[in-house]
Amino acid sequence: MGQNTPHYQLEKLPPQKEKVETIEILRQTNKSAAALAELKGIAKTIPNQAMLINAIVLQEAKDSSEIENIVTTQDELYKALIVNKTHISPGTKEVINYRKAIFYGYKIAKSQGFLRVNDIVGIQQELVGNTAGIRSIPGTVLKNDTTGEIVYTPPQDKVEILDLLTNFINHFNQRDDLSPLINLAILHYQFESIHPFYDGNGRTGRILNILYLMLNELIDVPILYLSSYIIANKPEYYRLLNQINCTGKWEEWIMFMLKAIESTSKDTIVKITNIKSQLDSTILKVQEKAPKVYRKELVELLFEQPYSKIEFVVNKLRVERKAASRYLKELEDIGILESQKVGRETLYINKELIEILKQ
Repeated sequence: MGQNTPHYQLEKLPPQKEKVETIEILRQTNKSAAALAELKGIAKTIPNQAMLINAIVLQEAKDSSEIENIVTTQDELYKALIVNKTHISPGTKEVINYRKAIFYGYKIAKSQGFLRVNDIVGIQQELVGNTAGIRSIPGTVLKNDTTGEIVYTPPQDKVEILDLLTNFINHFNQRDDLSPLINLAILHYQFESIHPFYDGNGRTGRILNILYLMLNELIDVPILYLSSYIIANKPEYYRLLNQINCTGKWEEWIMFMLKAIESTSKDTIVKITNIKSQLDSTILKVQEKAPKVYRKELVELLFEQPYSKIEFVVNKLRVERKAASRYLKELEDIGILESQKVGRETLYINKELIEILKQ
C-alpha cells in the first residue's frame, strides 16, 4: 500500500455468519472451549484466588507490554510495587499502569456485568496515564516497523470512530448463538482496526479480551492472557490482522485466535498445577521444619506476594513487627524464602514460585 492509501472502510459488526463459522473454525472452537473449561475448573482448586490473580496479572502486564517493545524484569516490577515507587524506569512504570488498568476493568466488569464506551476510555487512561481520550486529530497510520511502509490507515474522523466504537460495544455486550470464542476473535480484530486511541490500543484490546471471557462466564478470575502466544507468533499475528482488511477473509485469523486460547489455556493449567503442588509442598515443609511458625495464612501470603515484607505479615496475621520478622527469618532459615535488601527494606522472596511464574 502506498503513501496515499485511503483508509480501509471498516465494516460494522457482525460479519456474515458463513464467513466466521466454517467447519474448521467450529472444530477448533470445541478444542479451545474444552481447554478453557478445564482451566476454569483447575483455577478453583487454588484455595486463595488472590494468589493466582496477583501472580498471573503481573506476568501478563509484562508480556503484553513487551509486544509494544516495553521491556522490564520481573524482579524490577515486584520491587517497584513493594518498595521503590518513585525511582522506577519508564518501562516498569508502564507495566505497573497496565496492571492497574486490568484491575480497573475487572472491577467495573464485575460490578456492572457489561462495559460501556466510557469504560474502555477509562481503561486506556489508566494504562497510558493521560486523558487524551479518543483520537480527534487525523494522521494516525500503522507502519511496518522494519520498512516504515504504511500497512493500514484506521478511520480518521472522530464521528466515524465513535460510531464504530458504539457498534463494537453493542456487539461486545450482546449474547447470541455465535460461540463467544469466535466472537472474541472478531471483537479483537475490530477493536484493533478501529484503533480509537493515539496510544495503548493493543494493550487496551488485550485487556478487553480477558474481560469478555469473564463477562461470558468462561473464566471466573482474570487469569487467561494471550500475550505470551502473540509474542511467540508476532509476525503472524500482525499479518493475519491486516489480511482481513485486504481480503475480507476471516478464517485464518479466527483459527489463530482460537489456537491461542487453546494453547494458552493449556500452558496456564500447567502453571496453576505447578503453583498448587508448590503450595502443598511448602505447607508440608513448614509444618515439618518450623512447626512453631506454621500458619496456613502465612504460607498463602508467600504465594499471594512472592516478594514479601514484614509489613505484609503484620497486616495479614495481625501480629507485632517483631513476631512477623521472626516468622520470615525462620522461613528463610529452612530455605523457603531468600532475603534481599532494597534500600532500608528487606524483601523475602519465594524463589521457587518466581521460577514457576517465569516458565
